Amino acid sequence: MLFNIHTLDWDPELCKYFDIPMEILPKVRSSSEIYGLMVSPHCLCVNCLGDQSAALVGQMCFQEGQAKNTYGTGCFLLRNTGAKPVMSDHGLLTTVAYKLGRDKPACYALEGSVAIAGAVVRWLKDNLGIIQTSTELEKLAASVGTSYGCYFVPAFSGLYAPYWEPSARGIICGLTQFTNKSHLAFAALEAVCFQTREILDAMNQDSGIPLTQLQVDGGMTSNRLLMQLQADILCIPVVKPSMPETTALGAAMAAGAAEGVSVWSLRPEDLSEVTSEKFEPQINPEESEFRYARWKKAVQRAMNWETTEPISNGNGETSIFSSVPLGFYILGSMLMLIGAKYIAGQCPL
Repeated sequence: MLFNIHTLDWDPELCKYFDIPMEILPKVRSSSEIYGLMVSPHCLCVNCLGDQSAALVGQMCFQEGQAKNTYGTGCFLLRNTGAKPVMSDHGLLTTVAYKLGRDKPACYALEGSVAIAGAVVRWLKDNLGIIQTSTELEKLAASVGTSYGCYFVPAFSGLYAPYWEPSARGIICGLTQFTNKSHLAFAALEAVCFQTREILDAMNQDSGIPLTQLQVDGGMTSNRLLMQLQADILCIPVVKPSMPETTALGAAMAAGAAEGVSVWSLRPEDLSEVTSEKFEPQINPEESEFRYARWKKAVQRAMNWETTEPISNGNGETSIFSSVPLGFYILGSMLMLIGAKYIAGQCPL
């Protein structure tokens, strides 16, 4: 929270505000250069990329407008916005994607995060016991091929982008007497896809240019039904590389391209294309929009579930705090404080 993404250096005003001496901070370096030599074993330290930025590089999203989504415990969608940071009006974060060399320009990205993606599989396994392994989820959902009108909003600890709503809680709605565990499994996979659709819609609005295909990676991409559902709900192709560990690949690519190492070049024309599988939409856009609209309706039902009204702990004792995680309260308080200082002209954003 001390870094200025426009100047690409520590921000003097923020450091002053938080009372942090700038001289104790490390020098800012690019994502791909020689930082130093490790004595034992003898090797160079040559790159530094966060996992989502590394996945963006590993997916070779070097062109403005390209985007990737990583399906892990949560979902993390990054879209390359080029040399100019795009400030979001739709609940996304503006970040530095990478800077591949000391003298190279920084590349920026829009980022959207989903709290619960792969974590919903663990919840179905550990909390409900309807599956024993993650691979069973795909078979269970494929056995019915529909949620039968059931919608699952896994807002277990609030909703992240584009809502940033800590008071939301998970709900399952649209249940009938015919709904069974297979429909619930299908609804859980759809929930991951719907949450990605919400972030992608926000990115399209911020950038003004609709995405034509989404590149994907992460553990959940082994679920072919999930990938097909994602293409159906986005109404655009979903491209999955044959090598799913693109985060590790991106880190290796940045290290090998560092000046003084130069094992390879990161110019698009010099990169051999990784083989991939493309999932094309198989339903008509009208059906996709209908299902998405129902999902949005379910999300609204999940909003404002938790309040700060007195609640009982079951022993007759009450508390003014709800079950919203303490971290949200702390973060909210910090943001409100910084916002107040900003309005008063005492702190830049």
